[in-house]
Amino acid sequence: MTSENIKIARCIQNDIESISHPFKQMADSCGLTEKNFIIIIKKLYHEGYIRKFGAVLRHQEAGYKNNSLVIWSVAEVQIEKAGKIFSLFPFVSHCYERKPAFQGKYNLFTMLHSKDANIPVLANKMAVSAKIHDFIILETLEEYKKTSPEYF
Repeated sequence: MTSENIKIARCIQNDIESISHPFKQMADSCGLTEKNFIIIIKKLYHEGYIRKFGAVLRHQEAGYKNNSLVIWSVAEVQIEKAGKIFSLFPFVSHCYERKPAFQGKYNLFTMLHSKDANIPVLANKMAVSAKIHDFIILETLEEYKKTSPEYF
């Protein structure tokens, strides 16, 4: 990697401000145009230097006070269909299959977030929609510090 690429990597591994043109601000700090900055990020991604570029929502700070992991017992042949149904709900942030299944049967995990709605009510809506009724709601009691890795 070039020194310019390392400078860009350092810039994008930090939090991105919630402003109208965050990449322009970062590009300016690297002495680049916004367009060239984005081109280089795409190049680094396609070359395999960057594997993932995503946002982390700090849901507690955003006002989502009701947060629970809901685990589902789903027949193997229904996993993909149930996952697609669950992922359509706007209050679901994560939906993934877990192997091996927790306690031998809970194999589909969903994370639900709500500012004011009752999580059991939301989980029941999901259950009815997917016709899956064996689930456990695991309420978030405490959130621990989340940090992203720094490479440069």
